[in-house]
Amino acid sequence: MAKVKATDVDFNNLSFDYMDLPYRYQAYWKDGKWQDAGLVEESDVCISEGSTALHYGQSDFEGLKAYRTKDGTIQLFRPDQNAVRMQHSCERLLMPQVPTDMFVDAVKQVVKANADFVPPYGNGATLYIRPVMWGVGGVIGVHPADEYLFRIFVMPVGNYFKGGLTPTNFTTSEYDRAAHKGTGQSKVGGNYAASLMPGEQAHQHGFSDCVYLDPINHQKIEEVGSANFFGITKDDKFVTPKSPSILPSITKYSLLYLAEHELGMETEQGDVYIDDLDRFKEAGACGTAAVISPIGGLEHNGKLHVFYSETEVGPVTRKLYDLLTGIQFGDVKGPEGWVVKVQ
Repeated sequence: MAKVKATDVDFNNLSFDYMDLPYRYQAYWKDGKWQDAGLVEESDVCISEGSTALHYGQSDFEGLKAYRTKDGTIQLFRPDQNAVRMQHSCERLLMPQVPTDMFVDAVKQVVKANADFVPPYGNGATLYIRPVMWGVGGVIGVHPADEYLFRIFVMPVGNYFKGGLTPTNFTTSEYDRAAHKGTGQSKVGGNYAASLMPGEQAHQHGFSDCVYLDPINHQKIEEVGSANFFGITKDDKFVTPKSPSILPSITKYSLLYLAEHELGMETEQGDVYIDDLDRFKEAGACGTAAVISPIGGLEHNGKLHVFYSETEVGPVTRKLYDLLTGIQFGDVKGPEGWVVKVQ
């Protein structure tokens, strides 16, 4: 695949697709330490056919973004939290952890090296950052690898869900995203492999994605495909599900903070029953890729429940979106430590 040039990119018409940019960061774990760390240009990876990432799914990843501000500065949003979450995922899969300082520095290096690809301020596009770690080396027994490859690559992207901040409809799935005490709380490849078929079935029926219910009784909302769910109750409470098999979304926790401290709302993490949707006047999906995607309607057992509107964004969702993206793009001052400048 040929390297992409910044002059070839139409920043006003970006999809959410891979691009082979000039630089990525790579580090190798061997003999109990990280080594050979730094920027590389080669996008292909050569690993043993016996690598545990290929056979046993010993791989995890992260997702964050770089934003261009009005004055041209490039900044990151809470990258330390992505580092911590990846450390937890690595712990779950018995993989070596990347220290927070090393993680954040590596992200800054690769963003700075590809600075020409950070979309201009004002069009809503961003530079998506994908840190990933694989268990590599010749292993055939079911046990952790002895060697690991950590890499970070980037690409400019538009909205994850078509339409951006426009309500779309979702449907519940009969399948489970992850087991109750499995790896749902970790950002590991297997969770997403399991979601491919349910997600495709939802798309075939005209929905943006599927909503997963709890794997024990299928009564409570857990996640919205590759994002977290939130609802706004009729008395203006911000509610999001709580479960040991939900990925801890950095966007969700940021919204919980903003709802409480900036909008003065009561917040709650708890059970969200699929048969009690009438309590919500607005609902949405949230995550790094999705940012906030308003849920117009949610289909369950053949019946579509409409929240605020199938065509208009609810006022509370709009306020939260403006606050969050305002901080990310440098138009609103956020809490201390949320923004990290790259250059």
